[in-house]
Amino acid sequence: MINDIKHSAEDKMKKSVEALRTEFSKVRTGRAHAGILDHVKVDYYGSPMPISQVANVSVLDPHTLGVTPWEKKMAQAIEKAIRDSDLGLNPASVGDLVRVPIPAMTEERRKELVKVVRGEAENGKVAVRNIRRDAIAHLKELLKNHEIGEDDERRAQDEVQKMTDKYVAEIDKALADKEKDLMAV
Repeated sequence: MINDIKHSAEDKMKKSVEALRTEFSKVRTGRAHAGILDHVKVDYYGSPMPISQVANVSVLDPHTLGVTPWEKKMAQAIEKAIRDSDLGLNPASVGDLVRVPIPAMTEERRKELVKVVRGEAENGKVAVRNIRRDAIAHLKELLKNHEIGEDDERRAQDEVQKMTDKYVAEIDKALADKEKDLMAV
């Protein structure tokens, strides 16, 4: 029972850290990477589809993405979808290829993004701490129902706390890496 609670808590903490890393990857750093366009939807014959399902997204150089539609007539729709997204990008069609220049970030924009990233990291820490709280509540419930002893409950709580500390440290490291990445010119 105790092992089930610990494994469940650890799995959830891992998923929280992975979700945070996914959020971090969406915050652009001034360099081109294909993941920037992941959440942009294109109108594909009346239904919204992710760009990755209607075109090939590639990095042409550190400041330019190339989007090659699988159907030639989709180039205009892809260009419009990127322009209308909240990314502030201005794509241009060159034949079949849609070139997406990534503008250099200003110091002010970098500082704004650092604040956003710190907020995401804090949300990740809160999620990990909530998982700890739930695991400890389960342990206390087992103790209350006399399914485990006090020593086992105390030991399990300590292990859950160590897990929590480990994943909070991972979040701090991911945050530090992302901040460094954002502030690099």
